[in-house]
Amino acid sequence: MMITSLANPTIKALRALRQRKARDEQGRYLIEGIRPVAEAIQCGAPLDMLVVAPELLNSSFAHELIDTYAAGGGKILTVSAAVFSSLADKDNPQGLAAVGRIHYTQLPNLSPAPVGWVVLVEVADPGNLGTILRTADGAGFSGVILVGATTDPFDPAAVRASMGALFSQQIARTSWPDLLTWARQHRIALVGSSDRGATDYRTTTYPQPLLLVLGSERHGLTDEQLAACDLVVRIPMRGRSDSLNLAVAAGILMYEATRSQ
Repeated sequence: MMITSLANPTIKALRALRQRKARDEQGRYLIEGIRPVAEAIQCGAPLDMLVVAPELLNSSFAHELIDTYAAGGGKILTVSAAVFSSLADKDNPQGLAAVGRIHYTQLPNLSPAPVGWVVLVEVADPGNLGTILRTADGAGFSGVILVGATTDPFDPAAVRASMGALFSQQIARTSWPDLLTWARQHRIALVGSSDRGATDYRTTTYPQPLLLVLGSERHGLTDEQLAACDLVVRIPMRGRSDSLNLAVAAGILMYEATRSQ
């Protein structure tokens, strides 16, 4: 049966997932678009259902994806174009979305990583977080560890910017003291980044596995956090700008850290 009412309780609950409070309360988030939904399914991300608007969906690949998901016992929620548009976060929606279940990996359960993990301390921008997830996947890192009051990795902007890496990367949440304890127990080096770093990022050998530690967009890492790092590198700035976008800086450092591999 197709849902056509914008006031349908199920639709209202899904629409609320645009807000972090609702995502936290429901333990769910929305994945919008054919490619992100396909990535979620192929990576085995935990899903509650697919949301399909037949009037909008004209991709044969998407129809095959839906049929395969349904054949495996997956739930399909069929809605009108107007209802789907009310859920969509972007213009010209493709007619396919999924409802994912929020999942974090516990710090002690992180899988061994040949390269390491990116540690983000109080990152604020979901687009930056999603982009860093995507770059971490491309550079061979195993995931992202979120420390303190960070933005939501399941925010629509983060999901979109990750381009599917959200489903292949491990994501953990912890506090700074617990991170230090875990890192010392497993003898994993912390490599911080700061404009006050003593070492040019291009002139050092990076230990592996490592924790690449990056601070918030506005404040960076505190003196205490920098002091706890085994190595602090800097990216030289040659123009008038005194800093780089966080996601750009993260990408430069991730690829430099793996260049010798």
